[in-house]
Amino acid sequence: MAKLSTHVLDTANGVPAQGITLEFYRLEGSNQRLIKTLSTNSDGRTDELLLDDSNIEVGEYSIVFYVGDYFSKLTGDKTEPAFLNRIPINFGIFDANANYHVPLLVSPWSYSTYRGS
Repeated sequence: MAKLSTHVLDTANGVPAQGITLEFYRLEGSNQRLIKTLSTNSDGRTDELLLDDSNIEVGEYSIVFYVGDYFSKLTGDKTEPAFLNRIPINFGIFDANANYHVPLLVSPWSYSTYRGS
């Protein structure tokens, strides 16, 4: 069963990042179409898949993670603008029969990602 999922880990505190809002887009040339808005649960994952085998398609996508709000609530630091506020991760799905997982490892000062399965 093909799918697209995500997971956010707070590397500064060594915990899953709960309550991060994310927006998921389909990129079409210079346009982007919002597919859904979700939040991470207590495990740092979304309660529903971004895409499942009924709607996964080859193409370009973007997930925008609103980490500034998360760290501001966690630390009480209201410094504006936050060093990292919104993190967009643009990626491609080239096989609609495969599993894709886009994890975000994040702190208030850095982030990384990779293709999981």
